[in-house]
Amino acid sequence: MLELFNHSLRLRADPSRVVVRPFHIAWQSSDGGPSRTERLVREVLAMSPADAHAQLELVLKDFEARHWQTRRVFMTRYEQIEALLQLDGSQIGDEKRQLIGAYFCHEYSYAAAALMNPSAVPHYDQTGMPAGSMRILMSLRSVGEGHISSVAFREGIITDDNEMMLAPEPPFATAADAREEDELRVPEGPVTVYRHRDSTLSGTVLFPITRAQSNGLEDLRITHFHHEDGAEEWIGTYTAYNGSVIQSELLRTRDFRAFDMVPMTGSAARNKGMALFPRKVNGRYMMIGRQDGENIFLHASDDITHWEGGELLIKPRYPWELVQMGNCGPPIEIDEGWLVLTHGVGAMRKYSIGAALLDKNDPSKVLARSTEALLAAADQDREGYVPNVVYTCGAIRHGDKLFIPYGVADSSVAFAFVGIQSLLENMA
Repeated sequence: MLELFNHSLRLRADPSRVVVRPFHIAWQSSDGGPSRTERLVREVLAMSPADAHAQLELVLKDFEARHWQTRRVFMTRYEQIEALLQLDGSQIGDEKRQLIGAYFCHEYSYAAAALMNPSAVPHYDQTGMPAGSMRILMSLRSVGEGHISSVAFREGIITDDNEMMLAPEPPFATAADAREEDELRVPEGPVTVYRHRDSTLSGTVLFPITRAQSNGLEDLRITHFHHEDGAEEWIGTYTAYNGSVIQSELLRTRDFRAFDMVPMTGSAARNKGMALFPRKVNGRYMMIGRQDGENIFLHASDDITHWEGGELLIKPRYPWELVQMGNCGPPIEIDEGWLVLTHGVGAMRKYSIGAALLDKNDPSKVLARSTEALLAAADQDREGYVPNVVYTCGAIRHGDKLFIPYGVADSSVAFAFVGIQSLLENMA
């Protein structure tokens, strides 16, 4: 019998979680006259000092208590506009600078529409953890206005008694950004973004920054990667979406302060749902993917950023997965082999989560797979933004159990603990 414990905690979309984002207004005119950007700046510069003070106070009354260092954020935004229009800032007072910055910012509720598709890894700091406990961090796909997806994080602790606690979210969320943003050039990547020095990871959001990402960063599958020289790194795969084309990219970090966002190349990278093994196998990087949208493939490469081809690994077999299959996060190394969580789609487009076991030395060999789903949409878990979906982007091995955070109906995030031995005993 499958040993499965569903925790009572749920995370849900929260429209009150907001960040300040750049508000982009046309900086070039179509008719040769002043642009909207130039007009706005001129209007503020034409205000008397008293009027500018009064307008800035109104803005701060509405927003200063909702955001971290609001005046500094406005000033930073002003500096970007100053560089864009080549203004002489020495002739502009601080209050007018802040007001100009405010006109080119807006408040964005990054998880107003949905919170879903989490992945989990061991936290980079295990200091002071008692026996049987592990500090974890999770990535979550958050969806806001315009159905734009971003990456949010939460930190917490799990125990071998099926307990979990999440660190509280800070009152202010902050966006990680490139240190030098140039509105004249939208970067193509790779690009590095930085968490603010005073912000916690649980209050940090990664937003699209390149053209390829402009409509969303989707479904980060993150793993704790161990290099052959002993170095450690956290590497995640995610889907960059520009509104018409998808592309797989890598998120790489060693400290969760700086995040490298690196496009992948090759035919396999033009698909979504890739997941990286946590170490090289037989001297090569390896990935699980879904190249045809229906079956699970295995990929190998000598270059972590370039992926071609792939060989068919697992095809739908059981009723709950006949429509299509895919991975549910990076493979997990256990004594018996590589444990891969899978998702399957059955009748009425109902999603379920299963598993497969691959040979440790030759992952192209499938040793066993779930004959029945271990998690499936049922009862209240069926209702939400996209009904009848359960989905995870990555689980953690903790002792003799798997900790599985999973999305429910693309609307909330739930948590389960599954006994590894009982899971293997339910495979064939």
